[in-house]
Amino acid sequence: MSAPADAAPRTTLRFTEKREALLDGAARLFNRRGIKAGTLAEVAASVGLATNSLTYYYRKKEDLVCACLMRSIESLRELIDTAAAAPDLAGRVTALVQGFVAGMADIALERRPELIFFGDMRALPQPQAAPVFAAYVDMFRALRALLRDGPAPPGSEARRALNARAHGLLAQVLWSRSWLSRYEPADYPRAGRRMVDILLHGLAAPGQAWALPAVQLPAAPEAANEAEQLREAYLRTATRLVNDHGVGGASVERIAAELALTKGSFYHHHDTKHALIDDCFERSLALIRGVQLAALARPGNGWQQLLAASVPLVGIHDPADPQAGRGPLLRLSAWTELPDDLRWPRRSAMNRLGERYAALVVDGVIDGSVRRVDPAVAAQLVCGLLNAMAEVGHWVAPPAAGDAPLATLIARPLLCGLLSGSGGRDGKDSAPG
Repeated sequence: MSAPADAAPRTTLRFTEKREALLDGAARLFNRRGIKAGTLAEVAASVGLATNSLTYYYRKKEDLVCACLMRSIESLRELIDTAAAAPDLAGRVTALVQGFVAGMADIALERRPELIFFGDMRALPQPQAAPVFAAYVDMFRALRALLRDGPAPPGSEARRALNARAHGLLAQVLWSRSWLSRYEPADYPRAGRRMVDILLHGLAAPGQAWALPAVQLPAAPEAANEAEQLREAYLRTATRLVNDHGVGGASVERIAAELALTKGSFYHHHDTKHALIDDCFERSLALIRGVQLAALARPGNGWQQLLAASVPLVGIHDPADPQAGRGPLLRLSAWTELPDDLRWPRRSAMNRLGERYAALVVDGVIDGSVRRVDPAVAAQLVCGLLNAMAEVGHWVAPPAAGDAPLATLIARPLLCGLLSGSGGRDGKDSAPG
């Protein structure tokens, strides 16, 4: 006897539903453990399947990771395409952010499946990486087009500026996932509106100039011996590899190979890889803390101190900056990939430094140098700016002679607003002070 006519559609529906459940469970696991550490067995267990049953849907873990990443990219691309219909820059940015925030609320309320983070996307091997990177670049180009009003001006410098603005905006949208969870889902839209206000109009009050502060980074610890020098080399190398490949992708073998050392040498200096990553966090947080304290110790209004507490940390990622040797900062979003015993202390330390940025914003509002904005959201956007620097080299070409500093290209659009002119809110530039 033949099967009912609707048997095939029902089978297809069951397959689709189970596959969506797998993608949701996989995204949650990989977000918590990283794509290297998470296993197919863990994904299968999270959705009530045996591992061999999961391979009916995805033969390899890399295929599953690829599907998760492609779904996240497609979700962003849909938001970008919708935002592109708005008639002006303000409308496009508003539509993008509000659409993303609404999606995050739906995920928090379990009305839609989880989306995977992109932090360790570069750890995905070939051949799965090729279509993912192609889709991500295509999505980035579509987002970049949202920031164009009229034809793009000619020249490589204009392209660097547009790429920097696009990378900065995308980084802020993605970073919002790390702080929206502080709010009730019903309050996400309000937080999104305040985020849009800062992105479009910046933090500087009318009459405040954009100035690159001449602030020296805190002195590096004395490398009194070869062991200290080697430890610093490990920290910088591991930081760069985590920024590019995630915690899971920054293997002990890769870190040691970058320094032309053996794995034995690594374990002589660090008990575990996670202990090394934790030290990388402490190194970066110490840099942020030192710059903040130096900014607080200098004279000036709240706006000037806010610049001094943030812009030097952007500059260390600029090859042309004299203090570039102190970088890079570890991407702050890497905290999600640490084990629990290390994760929460680092998260708490990041929150405390974020509160200091909020206090600087409040100081500026009180003295009139900073616009009246939500200080908690403003602080998170400053932290998002620092997080964006981890990948800025992949999107913004190194400067040629006479090009604008990287801080001007990526920090100014946030601190002065995407709708501001080439200078500060009063259109003026200022020499370092």
